[in-house]
Amino acid sequence: MSKKDEKSKNHAQVIGIDIGGTGIKGGIVNLKDGELVGERFRIPTPQPATPEAVAAVVAQIVEELSSRKGAPAKDTPVGVTFPGIIQHGVCWSAANVDKSWVGTDIDALFTKQLGRPVEVVNDADAAGIAEARYGAGKGVDGTVLVITLGTGIGSAFIFNGRLVPNAELGHLEIDGHDAESKASAVARERDGLSWEEYSVLLQRYFSHVEFLFSPELFIVGGGISKRADEYLPHMKLRTKIVPAELKNEAGIVGAALQIALQHKLTK
Repeated sequence: MSKKDEKSKNHAQVIGIDIGGTGIKGGIVNLKDGELVGERFRIPTPQPATPEAVAAVVAQIVEELSSRKGAPAKDTPVGVTFPGIIQHGVCWSAANVDKSWVGTDIDALFTKQLGRPVEVVNDADAAGIAEARYGAGKGVDGTVLVITLGTGIGSAFIFNGRLVPNAELGHLEIDGHDAESKASAVARERDGLSWEEYSVLLQRYFSHVEFLFSPELFIVGGGISKRADEYLPHMKLRTKIVPAELKNEAGIVGAALQIALQHKLTK
């Protein structure tokens, strides 16, 4: 066991699972510092990604992680992200996933499948609370908006370190269009835009969001946050805007943190 893992076992640990369109990944999260204990484990998302098929994959991942030395107890709650509006554990949107998820009580489905408490949180919300607790938003008071640029545009609204859930800011209408249809990372690739051309669309989007909410900080997540130096320098905002720090682990960490807070496993 490494010194890092040895130190981590002295603090609360929770399994987090991040459900995506191409892959479902999970890890054991040390809640003291938000870092993963050991390697994350990934399985491709089943196609079609029906609720039952995804639940079976989530169970596989939890089983693998639970078999590791020093893993959380088998009755420890599990946190899971999902790319949709989640209210009281039920999915109410499916913009980029199988429509059969709408109306599904995901908490109940996964709890039954895993035989332990499971709570689901919107994927962008999970990334947001992870960044607010451990990443670029740590210690920032007031409104912090985490915007994830990927297949669509996800968003998390954080106020004084607390999540205001299901802020679907990617679906704001700008110039007669759903914002994510023009300014998501996938839209950039689809339309063959250079980074400079793409930054013009991002400027329009972020300026509008800035006008509506006057945040203290924008944090940009998603896969292209790694290329932030290609577009952020072209943007002019009153609000400070920075790349996310947790990168691809944000969803796993946020899922674990959210359920830990709900079950008072951490302060």
